[in-house]
Amino acid sequence: MKRAYINGIVLDGSENMCPQYGKAILADEGIISDIIDDKNVPSDYEKVDLLGSYIMPGLINMHVHLAGSGKPRKKQSDPVKLVRLITSNSLTRSFGKHLVAGFAKMQLMSGVTTIRTVGGIADFDTSVRDEINAGKRIGPRILASNMAISVPGGHMAGSLAYEAETPDDAVKYVDIIAKDKPDIIKLMITGGVLDAEKVGEPGVLRMKPEIVRAACDRAHRLGYKVAAHVESPEGVKVALENGVDSIEHGAKPSDDIIKLFKDKKAFHVSTLSPALPFAVFDRNVSHATYEQQENGKIVFDGIVSMAKDCLKNGIPVGLGTDTACPYVTQYDMWRELYYYVKYCGVSESFAIYSATLLNATLAGIDDITGSIEKGKLAEMIVVKSNPLNDLKALRNVQMVVMQDKIYELPKTKKIQQVEIELDKQL
Repeated sequence: MKRAYINGIVLDGSENMCPQYGKAILADEGIISDIIDDKNVPSDYEKVDLLGSYIMPGLINMHVHLAGSGKPRKKQSDPVKLVRLITSNSLTRSFGKHLVAGFAKMQLMSGVTTIRTVGGIADFDTSVRDEINAGKRIGPRILASNMAISVPGGHMAGSLAYEAETPDDAVKYVDIIAKDKPDIIKLMITGGVLDAEKVGEPGVLRMKPEIVRAACDRAHRLGYKVAAHVESPEGVKVALENGVDSIEHGAKPSDDIIKLFKDKKAFHVSTLSPALPFAVFDRNVSHATYEQQENGKIVFDGIVSMAKDCLKNGIPVGLGTDTACPYVTQYDMWRELYYYVKYCGVSESFAIYSATLLNATLAGIDDITGSIEKGKLAEMIVVKSNPLNDLKALRNVQMVVMQDKIYELPKTKKIQQVEIELDKQL
C-alpha cells in the first residue's frame, strides 16, 4: 500500500518544529518513504486529502496502567482481592485480558500510538502487546513491564506487584518477569498518596537500598532498563544511587539529586494528571480523605518542582499520565501536555516535542517513531486546528495513522463525570 498524505500542515515533532505547508508525506507499506512538495506526488500513490488539517506524530504515553478506566469511586476497592479474582481461573483471566486490550485500543483511538506500561496484572500486558504485533488486536505499540516489584506492605504489593522481602527475592522476581520478555522492569520503591499512613509521608521509603540494587543489577544484566515509582526525595536518592534508570512521578530535588541524575544519566517521567485531583479538587468531588488531599498536594508540588529543576539542568523529562488512577482515563493524554504548559511553564511546542520525539528517545525507539521523518514508521495523528496555539486541539483527533492502517474519526467512550470536573482546570 502506497499512500500520499496531502493538503495537510505538517508538525514534525522536532524540538523547534514549526508548521510546514505544501508538503506531502509519502508512506510505503507503513514506512515514510519521503516528504516532498505536494505538487510532485507520484501517480502510483493513493492520495489521502487532509483538507487543511494538521498532521503530527502520534503521542507517546510513558506511564500507563492498563488495568483500569480511571473512573472515580466513592469507596476504594481492595486491589489485591480484585486481582486475585481476575486471575483465579481461565474465564476470569480471559475477561481481564479483554478489558486490558480494550483500554489499549482506547489509547490508540485517542491519538496515542505508543504506550509504556509500568505495572499490570500478571502477563496481560505482554500478551496483549504480542497479539497487537501479530495483527490479532487493534492497539498502539506497547512497551510492557507486566508485574512490578514491591515489598510487603509496599505500593501495589500483591496486586500489580510482587512482594520481595530480600535481595534474592528481587532477583527471583526479575527472572520471573523476564520469562514473558517484557520491555522494562518496574520497581515500587516508595509509598504513594493512597497508601500513605499520615500527612507528610506520601512517599515513605519502603524498599531497602540493597533490594533496589539487586533488582537493578539483575535487570541490567538481562538487558532491561528499570523504572521506579518514587514520591519522596529520600526515595529518589535511593533509586538513583542503586541503579534505577527513570524516576516516575518524583519529588522536590536537592543539588545532590540533580548531580545523581546527571552522573547516572537517568531521566524523569512527569505525571501531573494523577496528583492534580487530590491536590485541587474539593474532597466531596475527589472522594479523598483529608490525609490523601494533603499528601496529594505534596506529591503534586514535588512533581512540578522536579520537572522544572530537571529542565533547568538539562535532564530529560518525559511525559506520562499514570492512567487508571482516579480521574485519569485511557483517552486523556492531551491533558498531561496541557498541565505541563500550565504548571511547568514550557511552551506548547516543547510539550508536543516532549510527548513525541523526546518520549520516543527516552523509550529507546526514536529510530523508528516519534517524528515525521523519512525512514520512520508512519505513526501519525490529524487534528483540525493548530495545537501549537492551543493544546486542546489534541482533544478531538480526526484521524489516526498506525503504519499501514488508517482510523478516521476515531471514537472513545468518555466518562462525563471526569470530563466535567477536569474541564474546570482548563
